[in-house]
Amino acid sequence: MKSLSDALLYGILDLGYTPAADIERVAEQMFAGGVDILQLRAKDQDETEIEALCNRLIPLTEAAGVPLIINDFPQLVPSIGAQGAHVGQDDFAVSDARWRAGRALAGEVPLPIIGKSTHSFDQAVAAEKEGADYIGFGPLFATPTKPGRPAIGLEDIARVHSVVKTPIFCIGGIKLENLDAIIAAGARRVVIVSGLLQAPDIAAYAREAKTRLSRNAASRN
Repeated sequence: MKSLSDALLYGILDLGYTPAADIERVAEQMFAGGVDILQLRAKDQDETEIEALCNRLIPLTEAAGVPLIINDFPQLVPSIGAQGAHVGQDDFAVSDARWRAGRALAGEVPLPIIGKSTHSFDQAVAAEKEGADYIGFGPLFATPTKPGRPAIGLEDIARVHSVVKTPIFCIGGIKLENLDAIIAAGARRVVIVSGLLQAPDIAAYAREAKTRLSRNAASRN
């Protein structure tokens, strides 16, 4: 399984862009392009439906060695065998999410990964103190994925990386067209949603993004 510390490109399989019938095909294209982490986001589905979707994805993620992260439902992690869950500012505390995600498997498997959304420098610092394994930082740009959420821009990217040592994935309106500017502003890891899922060739799009992120990572070593 790919490690969180080595991950550069985080893909979200969002059912707002991908029909449920296509999740296997899209996931395989994302893996072919080098996506390091896969999150399932299914905002309009109930818990039973999300569990069924994850059970379809888990054989693919395991074969690809890519961690599967469940959005908003940490309690599903043990039964599915996913690697973790992602929570927002208004969802569970990190400690609560981790307990829900790992209570049935304590001592049997690695502790579940818990990611936290943050929308400011102060929230990012707080999420690290709270024990988040990784942080989503954004939205950098306005995005239909998060309607009504104001963009935070690029100004704090370098600052947050200088203070927060937990892996930071910049998110929100990121596409190949602006990726170079985001990297130049200090980003090391990114989440791409609509740009990736709406690409004519998902694997090629992911591969190009991963190449740019890997080149940046190599230049830092």
